[in-house]
Amino acid sequence: MTLIRRSFLLLLIVCLGCVAQSTSPDLNKKIERQVRSYYKIPGEVHLVVGVPSASSELPNYDSVVVTLDNGGKKQDLTFLVSKDRSSMMRVIKFDLNKDPFSETMSKIDTSGRPTRGAKASKVVVVNFDDFECPFCSRMHQTLFPQILKEYGDRVTFIYKDYPLVEIHPWATHAAVDANCLAAQNSDAYWDFADYVHANQREVSNEKTPAARTDALDRLTMLQGQKHNLDVVKLQSCIKAQDDSAVKASMKEAEAIGVEATPTLFINGQKIDGAVPISEVRSALDGALKDANLPVPEHAAVASAPTSK
Repeated sequence: MTLIRRSFLLLLIVCLGCVAQSTSPDLNKKIERQVRSYYKIPGEVHLVVGVPSASSELPNYDSVVVTLDNGGKKQDLTFLVSKDRSSMMRVIKFDLNKDPFSETMSKIDTSGRPTRGAKASKVVVVNFDDFECPFCSRMHQTLFPQILKEYGDRVTFIYKDYPLVEIHPWATHAAVDANCLAAQNSDAYWDFADYVHANQREVSNEKTPAARTDALDRLTMLQGQKHNLDVVKLQSCIKAQDDSAVKASMKEAEAIGVEATPTLFINGQKIDGAVPISEVRSALDGALKDANLPVPEHAAVASAPTSK
């Protein structure tokens, strides 16, 4: 019996060895070239082509996983390669029992964040914001006051942090200061956000990085005084510059596909960039209808006069 067992194990190892060697370097190269070309993947991103295995999707195809490694950030893409190795395709399978928008919203932590509009609504707008971003300023002024006036009684608005630190050097400091205000008073947070987004140049025009952060700290203290906050507590928070919450928000954003600012999620539906107000309205109206909530009436847009 022991001899039979050993013979079986030896045969299994030999078979597994055959499978492991079934991916030829030539096939690997072909797959890599197709993936790089189609997805426009630069040379510095390392690609690893996995070992083909029998596909459960199509009988005449094998499944192959291609791993993209960009400096430690890895992503797996699954492809189907024909048995004769003459063609490859990618099939995306959707689970119709799941709501992708709801799944996205479930990954966004809004606990403790300041809110505007309806205190508790079935429709929630989350904006990943950067205080130094000019496009964020444009989106902010679209949301407040116009969109807030139209939807504020039936939609909840929440901001989260996503400072683009590579190009906006004072954005993280502004986010930390804003969160210091939010820890004591939501209105103070929103007043700070309104002011900074409307007056970005006031901060950017300061001559040195230290002068810019000092300007932000002064604005923060002014809001603290305006809203009768605990000044000692606020000063301590500003001085500490604890950016752990900001970094956690950034990590969360990247996990749901945020790459730039502003990025809105309206009940999970993603909107990239400072889009026209009509696009925001359309997404909000759709979310309200899905939630069986009334849609506000919009004033008719005047048509442009015809030229004579």
